Amino acid sequence: MTEQLHLSNQGKKPLVSIVIVCMNNLKNLYPCLESIKKYTHVSYECFVVAYLFTKENLEKVKLDFPWVKFIESNEIRGFSENNNLALRQARGKYCFVQNDDTEFMMPCIDKLVETIEELPDIVAIVSPKGLLGNGQIQYCGRAAHSRWHYFLGAFGLWSEKRANKRNPTKGIFKSYDIIGAYFLIKTELFKEIGWFDERYFFTPEDIAVSCELRKRGYECWVDADAEIIHYEGMTGKSMSPIQTATGPAGFVGAMMWRGGNTYIGYCLFTLLNLPYTIGQYIYHSIRANHNGTPNRYNMLAKKERNILSVCFTRKTPKEVFVKFYERIRN
Repeated sequence: MTEQLHLSNQGKKPLVSIVIVCMNNLKNLYPCLESIKKYTHVSYECFVVAYLFTKENLEKVKLDFPWVKFIESNEIRGFSENNNLALRQARGKYCFVQNDDTEFMMPCIDKLVETIEELPDIVAIVSPKGLLGNGQIQYCGRAAHSRWHYFLGAFGLWSEKRANKRNPTKGIFKSYDIIGAYFLIKTELFKEIGWFDERYFFTPEDIAVSCELRKRGYECWVDADAEIIHYEGMTGKSMSPIQTATGPAGFVGAMMWRGGNTYIGYCLFTLLNLPYTIGQYIYHSIRANHNGTPNRYNMLAKKERNILSVCFTRKTPKEVFVKFYERIRN
């Protein structure tokens, strides 16, 4: 029975389209796909956007996971663009978007589908409780906030992390925004808003989705009894050099969104965040000279130096990424 569900992309229309973007990282991808196969029982199709995969890795993963549809992405693309390659092919009533460094330990997707079908039609998205690899809660919904909250945050007067701690950790409840690493959304509504906004190369494409849906009168909910583990690369002691390129691209995207996608607004929020970024750069530069984990602190300092170098740029987030990614490759 389970094997038949994996073949849903070849015949009967599936209930859920699972979409994963992976940047040539089989160490992340294998546990993720294996947990989908083990714990997902509703009918589904599974897409993996194979981003900048080597020929050897692509051949291996296709052989090991014949029930997955792999979409090759061999050009520089951001999280939004890569996801949209698969989302435009989705046939399920729902789409479940997840990062490749996630893993199920329970029938998470089944639980989310059951929940969303019991909620009013106004509900567009249901997210699970996200746990880090150490068992701590990463996200269980996202607290209500606005650009004003981000303004206050620049002065240390508001913190989303602290605000999120007031969210329930059990049961089903209305949320505000989503975390792009794991969420179930009605495919028809996702298509209606044009999928992910490709202006945002790395972040905050997830907040842009939930914000647009709220404008149209829809709601985001959480089922905290559905759980997913998100290992998240930044939680480890090491840091990938790629984050010295995604970091500045994400910063530019975040400032664009907070500034209402105007250059004046972008500059205002950039200016507000400068003291924090400078402070982080100094702190990590000092730590990089100490014993312990110099690689991580060197990388963090480099990422923040890159951010500072593009603070008031007119480049798009994608152009910023390409600039620093080319340095890594060379």
